[in-house]
Amino acid sequence: MFLVRLAKLSSRLHRLSGAAWALLLGLVVVASMAASDLDHIQALAQQRYGARAAETVVAWRRLMDESRALPDTDKLNRVNAFFNRRILFQTDWEVWGQEDYWATPLEFMGKGAGDCEDFVIAKYMTLKMLGIGNDRLRLIYVMAKSGSTASVAHMVLGFYAQPTGEPLILDNLITSVRAASQRSDLVPVFSFNSDGLWVGGSATSAADPTTRLSRWRDVLERMRQDGF
Repeated sequence: MFLVRLAKLSSRLHRLSGAAWALLLGLVVVASMAASDLDHIQALAQQRYGARAAETVVAWRRLMDESRALPDTDKLNRVNAFFNRRILFQTDWEVWGQEDYWATPLEFMGKGAGDCEDFVIAKYMTLKMLGIGNDRLRLIYVMAKSGSTASVAHMVLGFYAQPTGEPLILDNLITSVRAASQRSDLVPVFSFNSDGLWVGGSATSAADPTTRLSRWRDVLERMRQDGF
């Protein structure tokens, strides 16, 4: 079917210059490869976790299809709501039988449950797949204050419209996406993505995150194996 669609597209583009035709053809090939990767992820969900997990992946794909052309703020809200509403919060002991396990989005959707790191990783990868640049997204390790109790370690996702600007925070603890200044309960410690690691409010990356964070390096490799 893909070759048939390519042939039809070729006949429609015969009047374009060689460079323009090559560019459009390349975009079609990339789109087909992306769909193939998502088909693979969906098949793995069915194989490893069963029909319910595959249904979650189908809904996730639908979310991306419906959100791809939207403004970035709408993408943030939709992705945040999707995972917060659809996936249960459970500790790593409850889900994986170990103290600290960072799940891939496939594992997270497959189990239908996870802790704060798993929510953040799934949202991070989904927003990247929706076209938001890696330089605008950071996984932020924070200390979260809860009433009169001591602060607890927590992780949220930050979206930076400007590299040194105030981020918007995506958090599994609340349903809405809010500016960091509206989250006085969170005290940032460090942040990272696949390219850098930032300590405190520094504007300059302090280290290679895959060198300093072994669990991040491990989950990046497992995501690659899953097809992300």
